[in-house]
Amino acid sequence: MSLAPAFAAVRERMAAAAVRGGRRAEDVSLVAVSKTVEPEVVREAQAECGQQLFGENRADELVRKVEACPDADFHFIGTLQTNKVRKVVGRATLIHSVDSQRLLQAIDARAALQGIVQPVLLQIDISGEEAKHGIKPDELDALLHFANSELHAVRINGLMTMAPATYAEEVRWVFEGLRELEMRRDYDGPNVALTELSMGMSGDYEVAIEEGATLVRIGTSLFGTLSII
Repeated sequence: MSLAPAFAAVRERMAAAAVRGGRRAEDVSLVAVSKTVEPEVVREAQAECGQQLFGENRADELVRKVEACPDADFHFIGTLQTNKVRKVVGRATLIHSVDSQRLLQAIDARAALQGIVQPVLLQIDISGEEAKHGIKPDELDALLHFANSELHAVRINGLMTMAPATYAEEVRWVFEGLRELEMRRDYDGPNVALTELSMGMSGDYEVAIEEGATLVRIGTSLFGTLSII
């Protein structure tokens, strides 16, 4: 079955949402969540749909996909444990899910060892759900100050959040909260330039785009039952 109709439909809805939010379609990037599909499906999406950006949420699977699809661009979007950092740093062009100072330090140390600068996003717990990972909004200032003053091999490119699994309009406030947090203060420094907002998945990405998302993480709407996001 061709992937092209699903990709075309999602891109059309993304573009319309961007216009409703007062932005251009090209201001929002699609991260095709490939975490449960095989490399041949990734290659099909590349060849048939022109999709080059994919998202993986497990370190071992990221390694496998990067090796099988070396011309694709992979982001790491899942919970990252410090003992898996070595597998992700340098393979993921962006890590979305940095949720503690300890993890940020581990990424910095590994990137320095490899002689690279690793781009990351900080995962923020806007919704306050116990099951959600993330940095509390009132902890963000201190962590960004720490990154600018103490780290050397990471670049914090923006923020990420996950909304509760419910109707899209009911979680608009989560996306508003992340955007407002990004805009509230001038965070820029040697290791910080908050230009990306990663928010929105298959059930709520249009609302997320309307509220300022620059990256949306979509699986089910693209790959159907092959993917669980």
